Amino acid sequence: MLDPLNKEPLAYRMSPRSLDEYFGQEHIIGKGKMLRRMIEADRLSSIILFGPPGTGKTAMARLIAHTTASGFQKINAVTAGVADIKKIISDTKNPILNPSGRTVLFIDEIHRFNKLQQDALLPHVEDGTLILIGATTENPFFEVNKALISRSTVLSLNPLSAEDILRILRLALTDKERGLGNQDISITDDALSYMANVSNGDARIALRALELASVTTPPDAKGRVHVDLDIAKECMQKRSIAFDSDGESHYDNISAFIKSMRGSDPDAAVFYLARALHGGEDIEFLARRILICAAEDVGMANPNALLVAMAAYQGIMAVGMPEARILLSEATVMVATSPKSNTSYLAIDRALSDVQEKRTGSVPMHIRNAPAQGMTDLGYSVGYKYPHDFPGHVVKQQYLPDDMLGTVYYEPGDNGYERKIREFMTEKDRRLKE
Repeated sequence: MLDPLNKEPLAYRMSPRSLDEYFGQEHIIGKGKMLRRMIEADRLSSIILFGPPGTGKTAMARLIAHTTASGFQKINAVTAGVADIKKIISDTKNPILNPSGRTVLFIDEIHRFNKLQQDALLPHVEDGTLILIGATTENPFFEVNKALISRSTVLSLNPLSAEDILRILRLALTDKERGLGNQDISITDDALSYMANVSNGDARIALRALELASVTTPPDAKGRVHVDLDIAKECMQKRSIAFDSDGESHYDNISAFIKSMRGSDPDAAVFYLARALHGGEDIEFLARRILICAAEDVGMANPNALLVAMAAYQGIMAVGMPEARILLSEATVMVATSPKSNTSYLAIDRALSDVQEKRTGSVPMHIRNAPAQGMTDLGYSVGYKYPHDFPGHVVKQQYLPDDMLGTVYYEPGDNGYERKIREFMTEKDRRLKE
């Protein structure tokens, strides 16, 4: 069992003490890579570490703290303010407190700093007094001051591979100083693999599950703790996914969802729908996106797709979750597997552009409304030809204003139902030429 006096979680205790203990992120910390060279030479410049939770941002900052000769300070943007920044700068410039004259400042969740707080950092990052290490789960190009971004190197951290997390778990099981090496724990390979895979690239989740298993599993008569797959499943409870309904993962996932429907890949579309539902995405928002995709990307190639999408939208409002998932899936598959055409979408955009930017003229008199007596004396509705009175229910007459004659907005394609529309339009033109 764990030492009851040790209050620190296993994930905190197992934070790497050297670059050799830092697993993953080979693209920035591998042998010969820029960040590794900067750390080993203690020649750091300001960086912003950007990536999902549990990928090693804070661990990287702790590593730098152990290796740099400069002063090191850590603050959290949730609780810190401008006064904290000013104090750190004052201490940095004090030759007694900080002979090096510079401080490596780690700011966790830097995206939570407001503009004033971020601006307070700028001159000191600029002159090298502060070497900034910012950590954020949000895209810094959206959330961090552009001036601060321009003075920093943005490094993207990826979710850890299952192999990396397995190495971390095995190290935790054998480490007698910080990990569980002093405990008699027997854990099956499939239990370890399950923790590594279901943590979805987040080492903190895997270590927390391992710690929970070691603490809550009763030892046998010999004092050994046996952890099998069933225990691992109980400790993991629910697969973790990197999804934040208000953050970048929300936009990435919904973008992939829409592009998969547009690209006629129902499997990918349903997958991203499942991710969104699992992450707590608003079902009405999802239904609206399907509705828009049905109109924008399927369009007249299959007009029924819009009907199905609208029915799903109305249906999910009536039934809610979990049944709403069935309606959303049906509408998603309908849109993904329909022939595609964006011609009606392009038509309205072209027409709007003309209305906004051109002299478009007036509605022809013969197709104007004439609700009051005497308006016909002014020419309103005079000469209008009722199409149903003519063969094929079409008749040659002018509909566009004089200034817009000859303009074509809608050009039907050859996909799905639009092939029939093209045939109809061709036949109509033939009749009108007779």
